[in-house]
Amino acid sequence: MATEIAVLPLASEYDETANAQSLARRYRCEFIDLKHYKIQHEVVRAVPVDLMFRYNFVPLEQMDDRLVIAVADPSRLMILDEISGLLGQRIITKVATLTQITDLLKKTEQSQRVLDEATEGLTFDVIPSDENSDENISIEKLTSEEDISPIIRLVDTTIFTALERRASDIHIETYDDSLHVKYRIDGVLQAAMAPIAREHHQTILSRIKVMSELDIAERRVPQDGRFRVRYKGRLIDFRVSIMPTVHGENAVLRVLDKESMSEKFSKLTLDVVGFGEDDLYRFRRYIREPYGMVLVTGPTGSGKTTTLYAALNEIKSDEDKIITIEDPVEYQIRGITQIPVNEKKGLTFARGLRSILRHDPDKILVGEIRDQETAQIAINSALTGHLVFTTVHANNVVDVLGRFLNMGVEVYNFVSALNCILAQRLVRLTCDFCARPVKHSEELLIQSGLHVDEWRDFEFREGAGCIECGGTGFRGRTAIHELLDLTDPIREIILEKKPASEVRRLAKAEGMQFLRESAIDRVKRGLTSLREINKVTFIEANR
Repeated sequence: MATEIAVLPLASEYDETANAQSLARRYRCEFIDLKHYKIQHEVVRAVPVDLMFRYNFVPLEQMDDRLVIAVADPSRLMILDEISGLLGQRIITKVATLTQITDLLKKTEQSQRVLDEATEGLTFDVIPSDENSDENISIEKLTSEEDISPIIRLVDTTIFTALERRASDIHIETYDDSLHVKYRIDGVLQAAMAPIAREHHQTILSRIKVMSELDIAERRVPQDGRFRVRYKGRLIDFRVSIMPTVHGENAVLRVLDKESMSEKFSKLTLDVVGFGEDDLYRFRRYIREPYGMVLVTGPTGSGKTTTLYAALNEIKSDEDKIITIEDPVEYQIRGITQIPVNEKKGLTFARGLRSILRHDPDKILVGEIRDQETAQIAINSALTGHLVFTTVHANNVVDVLGRFLNMGVEVYNFVSALNCILAQRLVRLTCDFCARPVKHSEELLIQSGLHVDEWRDFEFREGAGCIECGGTGFRGRTAIHELLDLTDPIREIILEKKPASEVRRLAKAEGMQFLRESAIDRVKRGLTSLREINKVTFIEANR
């Protein structure tokens, strides 16, 4: 908040801490470092969020009839008395720096409290409104405007909280008796708030439609739209999809932070994607080949596009022409020609790819191969001197071979064109703020396909759950990989149409690391937990 930042405009963190410690000694209070303090969520929830912002304090714990709070200035006795009177209980004062207090208030918990308070009145009283909301979204706006319609307040706060919590999507799901709002954070859905009464469903959906410039009267067919908000000085786009279901309409709002992501992608390299050292060395070799096909596979949302963007970022130069065709182009990379698929107008992957070849490219990225025609053109491009990057949906590198062959692609051409196949998944990273060592039972080790003797005394790293990670124990994601080199022996057994098990066996003999092994390596390095990799990869004890 602007007034809070102005209090100590030039003080360094060290000076601020020293000043707070001095105040604590003078007024015989305990100094507390909030960076290393685990906040009790139920205590924070019991205090009105507007009071915490108005008086700049954080509730720490409840001790019988007394509430322990952290403040920046214990000399302001009148304010402390006022807090005590408003809360109706005696308080015990501890001292923390103002920066830590304001930072903590702006974290997940406070925005969640605003969200909870925004929904409280909805069971009893709703004032529908079709007014367009201001495009600026901030915590000051959400906590200060009292005359705003409850529905507008709810939708704006839901969006704001999603951005604060790093959500990639907002899901609004309708059931027979209630409406559920969920966030997808680090690939996992989490409830955003308590269920909302069913009768408010249509008003909330109408508000989202108005923001997205969709038809509020149409409820029987899917609708797609967009809107934009300004958040912390930057514009963020939301892609909206409305889908009719048996209980009413559902909505998914996809967060597209183009300004932030374009900045990240401009500096994106394969070093930050999560490769193992050996896989990274080999993959870099293949993306610098003069021609051929680099194929990345994995389910939707597994980071395939990010990996390919990182590869293009590393190899792009003024000497080469790089053209991509994608569905859609979500992030723009400077120096690369990007074409969006438009099937309504007839611009499919296959038709776009034919046109691209007439523009004399050196390197081509095809967003996804979905059919035989696109596959055939991509393979021919790789055989005629172009370096082709593309993706396909398959479970692992061996399944990709069967997928292409089932499309009716000529085996010899396909195998000749391929440089490598990379399979990828995303696993959540253990939160560094609340990570702690744990030991697992022998039963879990056996269920996970690990040798008990080797892992019995190993200290795994798991997150306990804190305010930084929203209580999940995870913060951020990294990739795990398996990379198949198309060596001569591998090419030969594919041409002989040997079963996939033989391809896998030969690849393992040549030193290929499978997804499960890559995941276990991340566990050994303390990056993620055993339970997380068990969710993402198959347990292959005997492979």
